[in-house]
Amino acid sequence: MSRERLIELVEDGNLDAAMAVTMCAKWMTDDEVAEMLDANELSERFEDDGQPDEAQEWADFDPDC
Repeated sequence: MSRERLIELVEDGNLDAAMAVTMCAKWMTDDEVAEMLDANELSERFEDDGQPDEAQEWADFDPDC
C-alpha cells in the first residue's frame, strides 16, 4: 500500500520523481540499492561489454553471404 502511495504521489505531480529516488536511496542500505539495480538489470554486470547484442547481430546479418 505504501509503494502505491509513493508512486501515486509522483504520478499526480505532488512529489518530484528525482526527490522520490533520492529519498528511497537514502533510506535503503547500499546492499539493497545494489540488489534493486541488479534486479532491474541496471548493475555493472549488465553494462555493454563492446559486443554487439543479438538485435544488432540480426541487423548486420547479410542473407546474401
